[in-house]
Amino acid sequence: MGDDKLKEPVDAILSEARSAKFLFHRQVLHAALLVLLVSVGYALAAPALGPCDTPLLGLCDCGWFWLTLGVAVVHQLLVWLVFRGQLGWGVLTRLFGHRDLLVWGSIFIPLLIARPLATLGIAIADRGSLALPFWLSISLAVVLLVPATYAMYSVIRFFGIPRALGGDHFRLRYRRMPMVRKGAFAWTSNAMYLLVFLGLWSIAFITRSQVALVAALFQHAYVWVHFYCTEKPDMDLMYG
Repeated sequence: MGDDKLKEPVDAILSEARSAKFLFHRQVLHAALLVLLVSVGYALAAPALGPCDTPLLGLCDCGWFWLTLGVAVVHQLLVWLVFRGQLGWGVLTRLFGHRDLLVWGSIFIPLLIARPLATLGIAIADRGSLALPFWLSISLAVVLLVPATYAMYSVIRFFGIPRALGGDHFRLRYRRMPMVRKGAFAWTSNAMYLLVFLGLWSIAFITRSQVALVAALFQHAYVWVHFYCTEKPDMDLMYG
């Protein structure tokens, strides 16, 4: 592996991020908010969690609920470790060279896909528990699914998968790119967190599942905890 292939990614490291202090910056708050969200989420979901008469793929609704929350927590904690480790030390770059983003994508994308799949699992296991008329539930699902789908298209078409993976933590060229103002990004600068996650709400409304709705609420709130506690400090350091 030649030095030219390593030069740009390694140069993306910031000396200001190379410390335990920055590695754990805002992570105590992250942990506190996570405990709060899990506690509130369980309190809201508990009334709908009932006896397990027909397990789905071997899991009852309670099992699916904790699996859904667990996937989200593992995903975002891993993003924190990789983003901060990459920004301060270039951990993946030093291990995998110019394949660093490919390796990261092979971990990140399956976890990302697992989130709606786990939400669908709890939605099916708990279907019908949400006290809404069928027509209203379906209407809400469609209303939320449209902007979520368009935002996902905009991420792929205009923002690009490498940037969505946190490419600016790996390559200087992604930091030098202008902000995206097309598609859903013309509505909001953070279409990924604000709009794409509405798709999880849509899953809950389609199946009329109270527990899935709580899981969607948890994930949508928790991704903003990630933004404030991890991504925003990183962006402040990278972009000033």
